[in-house]
Amino acid sequence: MQKSYVIGVDFGTESCRALLVDVANGDEIATATHMYSHGVLSKELPNGVPLPSDWALQHPNDYIDGFKDVVRNVFKAGNIQPNDVIGIGIDFTSSTILPLDEKGDPLCLHAAFETHPHSWVKLWKHHAAKKEADEVTNLAHERGEKFIKRYGGNISSEWMIPKILQVVKEDPEVFHHTNLFMEAGDWLVYHLTGSLIRSSNTSSYKALWDKREGYPSYAFFSELHPEMKDILETKLRGEVRTIGGKAGGLNKQMAMMLGLNPGTAIAVNVIDAHAAVPAVGAVHPGQFTMAIGTSTCHMLVSEEDKFVQGVCGIAEDGIIPGYISYETGQVAVGDLFSWFVDNAIPSDIEEEAKKQGISVHSYLEEKAMELVPGKSGLVALDWWNGNRSILVDSDLSGVIVGLTLTTTPEEIYRALLESTAFGTRKIIETFKDSNIPVKEVFACGGIPKRNKLLLQIYADILNCEITIANSNEITALGTSMYAATAAGKSAGGYDTIFQAASNMSKIKEEVISPNQRNVERYNYLYSVYLKLHDYFGSEQRNVMNTLNNSKHTEINLDKQ
Repeated sequence: MQKSYVIGVDFGTESCRALLVDVANGDEIATATHMYSHGVLSKELPNGVPLPSDWALQHPNDYIDGFKDVVRNVFKAGNIQPNDVIGIGIDFTSSTILPLDEKGDPLCLHAAFETHPHSWVKLWKHHAAKKEADEVTNLAHERGEKFIKRYGGNISSEWMIPKILQVVKEDPEVFHHTNLFMEAGDWLVYHLTGSLIRSSNTSSYKALWDKREGYPSYAFFSELHPEMKDILETKLRGEVRTIGGKAGGLNKQMAMMLGLNPGTAIAVNVIDAHAAVPAVGAVHPGQFTMAIGTSTCHMLVSEEDKFVQGVCGIAEDGIIPGYISYETGQVAVGDLFSWFVDNAIPSDIEEEAKKQGISVHSYLEEKAMELVPGKSGLVALDWWNGNRSILVDSDLSGVIVGLTLTTTPEEIYRALLESTAFGTRKIIETFKDSNIPVKEVFACGGIPKRNKLLLQIYADILNCEITIANSNEITALGTSMYAATAAGKSAGGYDTIFQAASNMSKIKEEVISPNQRNVERYNYLYSVYLKLHDYFGSEQRNVMNTLNNSKHTEINLDKQ
């Protein structure tokens, strides 16, 4: 019997990765990685035009070059035939958006616009649209818009509409010449198929779209900005299609370049972290998935459709068809640990790690593992890149309380690990306070595989068992599962994501169980975390906001 394969392509912040997967059992046949040539543009454009603070852009050609490279490589490494590949799935960081011309090409590739920062791809972590996000939030509350409840009462600067509003206000010429604004993942699908399909997943969580209500009203956009009054009919055109469905078939030109068959099923684009949910088999109510990387995305499948304060996305069929899927997140996790290692480690630790032949991260992990929770006297807030959930404020910043002249680097390192777990516990408790059950917790991503201490800390602080993904490319695996459902059973795939998850998901048999002695210690430290969280995040939020804004504008601190 002929085997069937699918390819999942995962577009991250610095690179893209492809995974060739056996549809029958989820076995990973071949992988390939491509680093983006231009990386993240945060200081200047490729032509040297400087960028303001909080900007994060990318070059769209990096996505095309990367896609071609990794797909060709896994196809070649798998030693298979074109007929064996039944589908390709794509996941992307989100909300990562770009303006397109009438032909569907990126506006930044035009000579007339290459010096305009707003013509380039805005990466998910482009936070310069904070004012615009506040405008969207405030107007929604003033008008009593129903959609604001699906986003916990706050709109993030990371999302599509605030980013578009920033273009309207700061570069009307780019806005005027933009034929379409699209998520980068949707654009790539468009490029591969010629089908103008928007993902229900990205549209629901990042563009204020709802399965039943659609986008916000004409009146809302008109009041938000006069130039946006008809944006739904002009620059946000395109059918919104459910993830797991087929967006179209691979066009002849791309098929020839890749060595695949024209018409090969291309799945509807999905947000990168969301693809991890079926990959770990967490497709049933009460299952909570943590995709831990540079940031962390939390996804919860539920039968309950409720407003939850500070939860950034609530969508019917958002991740798993037939259920309500909630999304929350922490915008600095791996980035936080890397910041500390890159900027705050004395030379003697670097030398000792090098002498032992291990990374500084591994050295600090070993030293921190010897510490007893609470003995360092430190508690930290995990807001080094703002807070996505549940405060939804990118102007919040990090805090470490309890530093003394005897504090060691490993104590700070452990406190930072603990802070991210405390942040996750706050999110889970917010769900439970709203009577939305969280029954099981799954962890995936590169960091859980590398840092055993981190997962033990999470188990202790959350006081629950944690099930771990058993794949080096869990996101690409999940994406390949959506590709299998896009192809359908008749082509050798599956008709539902539940069937795909039953056969293709990968988790380890072992689980991480809480250490009950540490649970009690962490309960006390968490009570301290909550006091700091509420003080700096709510009661005295203006202190954080003022300090953060002082980096970018002239502020008289004496008057604050």
